[in-house]
Amino acid sequence: MNLLKIGLVMAIAFVFPHFLFSQSLEFENPIAEKRADPWVYKTDGGTYYLIATVPEYDRIVIRKADSINGLKEAEEKTVWHKHKEGVMGAHIWAPELHKIDGKWYIYFAAGEAENIWNIRMWVLSNPSENPMEGDWTEEGQIITDQSSFSLDATTFEHQGKRYMIWAQNVRGGEHGTALVLSEMKDPTTLTGPEIVLTEPEFSWERIKYNVNEGPALIKNNGKIFVTYSASATNHNYCVGLLWIDEEADLLNKDNWSKSPGPVFYTNEDLDRYGPGHNSFTTNEKGDVVMIYHARDYKEIKGHELSDPNRATRARKIRWTESGFPDFMQHKGD
Repeated sequence: MNLLKIGLVMAIAFVFPHFLFSQSLEFENPIAEKRADPWVYKTDGGTYYLIATVPEYDRIVIRKADSINGLKEAEEKTVWHKHKEGVMGAHIWAPELHKIDGKWYIYFAAGEAENIWNIRMWVLSNPSENPMEGDWTEEGQIITDQSSFSLDATTFEHQGKRYMIWAQNVRGGEHGTALVLSEMKDPTTLTGPEIVLTEPEFSWERIKYNVNEGPALIKNNGKIFVTYSASATNHNYCVGLLWIDEEADLLNKDNWSKSPGPVFYTNEDLDRYGPGHNSFTTNEKGDVVMIYHARDYKEIKGHELSDPNRATRARKIRWTESGFPDFMQHKGD
């Protein structure tokens, strides 16, 4: 390249930096170090809030920015801390932030201080305009038909009704967690019936642990899609996919379809290990963005839940001609 061309390229890069680099540097990944199970909520005004699991499993934190990249350097605030004894006293996992009828809600999982694996789903609420301000009220437990290990609640509205999907051990013992769906009476109360949408049945859902968890919902082209995560939270962690026509009865399990293979999983060539527990948002242009966690190395010392280095990342997804999400397994973020 001669000097004239070099000068031209440098001038374009200086005046229009996104012209050259918008594809390769769109997201400054990782968006947040040591933040797992990430959930990003975008307001109608374009403000982004990130809430996620911290490796100490002892508190709920939120950060706020005007862009997805801005979350990287945004100040983080602790809005709630675990109890010293009793319920909500251990394993504070997978918080999600939702605004429903003008009020903020955080759904999260927690064990008991004296029995850390007795994990259930809990809710906080806050009427403030900004969820990083005001007081969070403990609304109590999400009560399910079965009283068993349950976590990863997400909620959504469809055709005037509110629903919740969560992960629960519905068969006991070593059967692991299934995804369960129910209609809701209000943001803290299920009305039932509680329908099991998917259980770990394929080999890729049953590595070390039998797991279907971390549901996230997105709609496109007349369909509702639900991603979920499977297997242990090491390099075997991966993302599966359910879908249903949006006009079908959501509470009829026969109306749901399930991918026989994972749609997003470890890619060693890209140093992306154990991607999963995602959420969806949109960037400033309205493109759908997948927010997820992954590690950049495979070998973990000790138990995978003791390794703190699941980092929050962002990547665009595409849509196939048939309207299905393409997670671009073989491309970097």
